[in-house]
Amino acid sequence: MTDRDSVDQHVARWQPVLPDLDPDVEGAVVRMMLLTRHLRAVKDRVLADLDLQEKEYGTLHVLAGRGGRAAPSEIADALRMAPASITARVDALVRRGFVRRIPSEVDRRRVDVALTEAGEAIWRQALDVVGDEEHRVLGALDAAERRTLADLLRRVNSAAERPTGNVGGP
Repeated sequence: MTDRDSVDQHVARWQPVLPDLDPDVEGAVVRMMLLTRHLRAVKDRVLADLDLQEKEYGTLHVLAGRGGRAAPSEIADALRMAPASITARVDALVRRGFVRRIPSEVDRRRVDVALTEAGEAIWRQALDVVGDEEHRVLGALDAAERRTLADLLRRVNSAAERPTGNVGGP
């Protein structure tokens, strides 16, 4: 038997009310929500400590994932935003010294956005704190268990990504 947690109490409370409740489904979904909420709170705290807004972090994250440089349209695509709304974000990050505008290497009419050392450093600080917490929490599992969890969540996520046609009710 594994350790009991607060979700076990939640499931036990609802089973008499909802006799058809599958305790494994309810337990898994609630645990995923609680873990996501926990990691979100850690991220929010570190961003507040660093005086970094979520949208600034997101933009820096996109740039870091693209080798430190991208066109504003590429940033917008990655963030699923309208390209025109990226200008204000970039302006704010330029003022803070986290990014700079540079001429494009592929189109001289275009200006790209590049991470500065300060931008990469603050992005890395936030990333490291969140990553450390992810490793701490998942450290409850050994390497094989983490692999199994990742594989199982991949299957569940793949099912969630497939359209069903009836999401949102009848």
